[in-house]
Amino acid sequence: MSNPATLRYATSHEWVKLDGDVATVGVTKFAVEQLTEPTFLELKKVGLTVKPGDEIGIIESVKSTSSIYAPVAGQVVEVNAAAVNDLAKVNDDPFGSGWMLKIQLAPGATLDHLLTAAQYDAQIAGH
Repeated sequence: MSNPATLRYATSHEWVKLDGDVATVGVTKFAVEQLTEPTFLELKKVGLTVKPGDEIGIIESVKSTSSIYAPVAGQVVEVNAAAVNDLAKVNDDPFGSGWMLKIQLAPGATLDHLLTAAQYDAQIAGH
């Protein structure tokens, strides 16, 4: 599964899809593959204000525990409870039904600091 060109990426392996001023955030297929079969997902609550780099969740597997970081500034407006309750969504469809949460962008916030798919592909090629 390649990284969709329509998304932007954080160096910490989160992806962002912008719809108006709401950013849908998830973790990349590369991140899921590095974890090997996620077993637990915890996400921050709706209403939390975040800035890039803030921890917005934790994903665990039998192999490791990883933090999930906010790639953008804003307020959490929706959490994907279906993904929390069924980690197969994250494992099988990280760019679709396995999204994590939605963040209403703060005024003036952009995605300009995030990587394009080509830049992200180049980053993970070095792993």
